Amino acid sequence: MARSSTSTSGPGALLLFPGAGSAASHPSLLAIERAVAPLPVSRADFPYRREGRRAPDRPPKLLACVVEEAELLAQRAKVAPERLVLGGRSMGGRMCSIAVADGLPAAGLVLIAYPLRPPGKPENRRVEHLPRLTVPCLFISGTRDSFGRPEELEEATRAIPGKVEHVWVEGKGHDLKGADEQLAEAVSRWIASLP
Repeated sequence: MARSSTSTSGPGALLLFPGAGSAASHPSLLAIERAVAPLPVSRADFPYRREGRRAPDRPPKLLACVVEEAELLAQRAKVAPERLVLGGRSMGGRMCSIAVADGLPAAGLVLIAYPLRPPGKPENRRVEHLPRLTVPCLFISGTRDSFGRPEELEEATRAIPGKVEHVWVEGKGHDLKGADEQLAEAVSRWIASLP
């Protein structure tokens, strides 16, 4: 069971973003929100999604949205920014990890189906910011994720100085279809374990 936001230690709230092709109403994000209750949760869409566009904005606009939503959630939940857990699916989680690497305060990162590289392009790894992540990180990925095999992701995340935990969903691809409850349980357990 996740801690209440009225506690003076531990995570005070959770901010979640969807992947590039989905919305904040994605079933796995809803399942996570239910699983971590009564912890305050904000599921947020990026600007392009709110405006009805399909193509994601450029990274600076996506990162500005992460910073803005984190500030709003900290105010709404009445918690210090460093008590927020940030993350989400695929691109949403990656943008949160870059924002935290760039200095956005956080208690930890939940990175679901982290897109290590584009499918079929193992040389194009998105790892430059990983050595700057000092907060605890939870990575949840399918063992058949075309955006990065388990051994690739484990190798890349060794560069993270913060504590890293991997949860592998056997036989699942990047969409982690049918694994919503497993994801939610893993996130809830991990958040409850944070100091």
